[in-house]
Amino acid sequence: YDPDNSGFISTERFRDLLATHGSELDPHKLEVLLALADGNADGKICYQDFVNLMSNKRSNSFRRAILQGSRQLKGCSLRDEAGLGLSQRLVRHVAYETLPREVDRKWYFDSYTYCPPPWFILAITIAEVAVFMYYGLQLDRLVLQVSSPFFLKSPFPYHPQLRAQAWRYLSYIFMHTGIEHLSLNMAMQLLVGVPLEMVHGALRIGLVYVCGVLAGSLAVSVTDMTAPVVGSSGGVYALVSAHLANVVMNWSGMKCQFKLFRMAMALVCMSVEFGRAVWLRFYPPAFPPCPNPSFVAHLGGVVVGLTLGVVVLQNYEQRLQEQSLFWIFFCVYTLFVLCAVFWNIFAYSLLDVRLPPPP
Repeated sequence: YDPDNSGFISTERFRDLLATHGSELDPHKLEVLLALADGNADGKICYQDFVNLMSNKRSNSFRRAILQGSRQLKGCSLRDEAGLGLSQRLVRHVAYETLPREVDRKWYFDSYTYCPPPWFILAITIAEVAVFMYYGLQLDRLVLQVSSPFFLKSPFPYHPQLRAQAWRYLSYIFMHTGIEHLSLNMAMQLLVGVPLEMVHGALRIGLVYVCGVLAGSLAVSVTDMTAPVVGSSGGVYALVSAHLANVVMNWSGMKCQFKLFRMAMALVCMSVEFGRAVWLRFYPPAFPPCPNPSFVAHLGGVVVGLTLGVVVLQNYEQRLQEQSLFWIFFCVYTLFVLCAVFWNIFAYSLLDVRLPPPP
């Protein structure tokens, strides 16, 4: 079946072989098997991919196909399907934006029902905008709110003097330094977070987001010990960096339009927002000796996205508890959190750090 001795056979040749020797299988299962074997959608199938498919390495998509033989999975490319409504076209667009394999895109398109909707990212975004507008009215300013003497008096921001108030390690995401800070974070959060949640669900996306937020504030408490923290950049950067890394790792399989342009725009937005944060950190503080908010939370979010986030998003169909790499990164993350907690309890007094006065 491989006259050129190349190690590959064409997809069409494989289809003919399935039709000849797989007559006892349901036609829809044959289509699933074909799509799974040609996971890269390059029209070629190698022997090792076929062995992996038929061994214990077969995917959950194939298991579901065997159990749900009546479920129809069309043989044509999802992009070629016509007569779709607006909501169906949106789901198809999201599938091509986030999933690298055609079979996963088909399964997702076939099963997605908008129930539940992407409520996590939407709820977080609405809450952040509402809190920002509230303090905008209270402080009578929308730009550089951090320069107001009452900004850090809110119960939300992380402040080194108030680090014993544990909720501040998460609640700081609801405070932003100004409308420019909020706008960049919200744009990235919605454009990346909503499609990811539609595909991977609120549990996975919430896990990556919250881990990025917590890692951001803890990283500041360890490396920039005198600075406060505000903004949702830790969680946003965890999602965006995980998504970008997933796109790069599966570049050939990602069929989203203008993927290079989209990646460049995401990196530009991240760079602009990070540069603004660095500039603000070293800009003379409005109320010395308290420094301006730290930018280290951004880096904490990126590290979480490139480790834990990539594992969470990499395999659409495999359960998290079945992924050994997920547990490795999760244990490393848990160890970091525990070390940072002990650091916050003992290091400040042992190092005799001079902290700014409480707000």
